[in-house]
Amino acid sequence: MRLESGRLILRTTDRNDKTELFAYRSDKETNKYQGWIPETIEDVETFIGKIAKHINVPGSWFQFSIIEKESQKIVGDLGVHFWDKENKQVEIGCTLNKKYQKKGYATESLRTVITYLFTTLNKHRIFASIDPNNENSIRLFERIGFRKEAHFVESLFINGKWEDDLIYSLIEKDWEKIGKDREKIHLTHN
Repeated sequence: MRLESGRLILRTTDRNDKTELFAYRSDKETNKYQGWIPETIEDVETFIGKIAKHINVPGSWFQFSIIEKESQKIVGDLGVHFWDKENKQVEIGCTLNKKYQKKGYATESLRTVITYLFTTLNKHRIFASIDPNNENSIRLFERIGFRKEAHFVESLFINGKWEDDLIYSLIEKDWEKIGKDREKIHLTHN
């Protein structure tokens, strides 16, 4: 699976990505709002081993590696959880290497995948689970067009403590209204 935007290639995460993923995913300070921070390369291998081999499988997570075209380096990853058995709703999340933050890569990669999910896979609703203290992610999802739907108090047990959870969502008809902002994408399949 491969998607392209102006500056990025998004392709299926594979075992060859483990070293680069570990390099930025293991950064505890940068990823303090993440539910998963690997301690070892083996943790990353296990994570990659659990990723669905095909996109759009109900109940599975599919992971894209985000690659900067110019340098051919992995700058982050983007996960899609095909959440319900009717397969019309998905959860989405994005993690970027701190060296590549504040360059618009998260916005560009999310818009690309969102466009694919709505136009090719015919999803109805996309949502994101965000830590209320993660102001950068909140601004990112609001800028893309997501709206806050819920604030759940102490609803997630992460890293040994109860955390609040914000739910932001975007439905297909609202994405159509803001379509002028979408990235041009090229879809290719393996």
